[in-house]
Amino acid sequence: MPMSRLDLLNFNNYGNLISQISEVVKDGGLNVLFNNAGFAPKSTRITTVKLEELMRALHTNTVVPIMLSKACLPLLKRASITNKNIAMGVRRAAIINMSSILGSIEANTDGAIYAYRTSKAALNAATKSMSIDLLKDGILCVCLHPGWVRTDMGGDNAPLDVSTSSRMIIEILLKFNEMNNGGFYQYDGQKLPW
Repeated sequence: MPMSRLDLLNFNNYGNLISQISEVVKDGGLNVLFNNAGFAPKSTRITTVKLEELMRALHTNTVVPIMLSKACLPLLKRASITNKNIAMGVRRAAIINMSSILGSIEANTDGAIYAYRTSKAALNAATKSMSIDLLKDGILCVCLHPGWVRTDMGGDNAPLDVSTSSRMIIEILLKFNEMNNGGFYQYDGQKLPW
């Protein structure tokens, strides 16, 4: 689908995006929304955290997925109704919020990385709420940690390449059902602690 670049922080643009998506999906609705935009500032310690970076991380990593999910909700509900005879999952309708193990409060043994950790923990909480609120609509909502991946954000030392992480994510998402709704998972399907 040819689309122009979208500034996800400009919430006024979401109407145009929804119109473009609607033109493509027509009456079938939107089966899967991947909220994948992310921001991780370089300042990680309490002594170096900057207000602007903290706010940008919260907006990009938490607020954008919530607002984009809200904007796409009519299309997701349409897909769920169209596919009502299919079990809950990505073949019916799903919101996949790309999170991080760094958003796990229980797994945090190193401290630091305030903006990124905080924003991903908040995204996890929002996803859990979405899973409860949208259960009646048959829309699967999960958080996924893609692993440490060689990207601009992950850097060259990351052990996973994009292709491997993506392939494994697709494989597990195709298996997810209502039992996975509201969960926090790694790219290989391992359930992660909140």
